[in-house]
Amino acid sequence: MNNMNQMMKQVKKMQEQMMKAQEELAGKTVEGTSGGGVVTVTVSGHKQIQSINIKPEAVDPDDVEMLQDLILTAVNDALAKAEELANSDMGKFTGGMKIPGLF
Repeated sequence: MNNMNQMMKQVKKMQEQMMKAQEELAGKTVEGTSGGGVVTVTVSGHKQIQSINIKPEAVDPDDVEMLQDLILTAVNDALAKAEELANSDMGKFTGGMKIPGLF
């Protein structure tokens, strides 16, 4: 019975650590870029876009499709980096297992 109590304490401690890590993850950001830095997208550790920065040289009224592609590429780059950040920060708790809804 004592082992069960000890195990439950460890589980509770791990849950608290995971919650803290998730809170910290929300405060972290990563940047994705495209076009050599003419488009920069900042994403939170919870994969929410925080900002999009477009330099004037990226804007060509005659080639809107190019700007759309640059934005899409930068967003995907930032989201991939946010995923890596989440896996890195939360992976220490899950041993690399993907747990749906956790991150």
